[in-house]
Amino acid sequence: MKIYTKKGDTGTTSLSYGERVSKDDPRVEAYGTVDELSAFIAYLRDSMDPVKTFLDEYRDDLAVVLNDLMSVEALLASGDISQSKIADISPDQTGYLEKRIDYISEQLQPLTRFTIPGGHPLVSLCHICRTVCRRAERQAVHAAAAFDIPSGAMAYLNRLSDYLYQLGRKLSEEYAVTEVLWEPVYKR
Repeated sequence: MKIYTKKGDTGTTSLSYGERVSKDDPRVEAYGTVDELSAFIAYLRDSMDPVKTFLDEYRDDLAVVLNDLMSVEALLASGDISQSKIADISPDQTGYLEKRIDYISEQLQPLTRFTIPGGHPLVSLCHICRTVCRRAERQAVHAAAAFDIPSGAMAYLNRLSDYLYQLGRKLSEEYAVTEVLWEPVYKR
């Protein structure tokens, strides 16, 4: 199988079932950003030192997420959701993230203000993943305005960004990084 087809040289690409669309189609933008998110999450996971066993559960979480994100990409690339052979992201899949968010949150001090990213490379990577996830979610919302985008995939992206935020907070704690809280300057 050849890697290149030359079919995209004119600015079009195929959705999963052969429909040709412009490469700036909102569905292509959405699944392309989910693909970018997957690459960053893989980088985050690969950057977690395997010797540090406290990271095992988070590496496991991210392996589950990477599999789920491939399903989200496939759903966004299906064109007409009624044609998709991939099931929508289930409430159980989103529920998994919710349980993990709750588990992590129980171990952290409650938030009183926004945190500023940084302090450790893994924490910063969590925030990069979170912001790319938010962009993917916005693009999926844009695509949903014109096309049948599955609601489970949309909910999953929303919950995933929350998970990534809390993971960043938890890794700050694990690496003894002081969270920097945003200090707003108010008008006088």
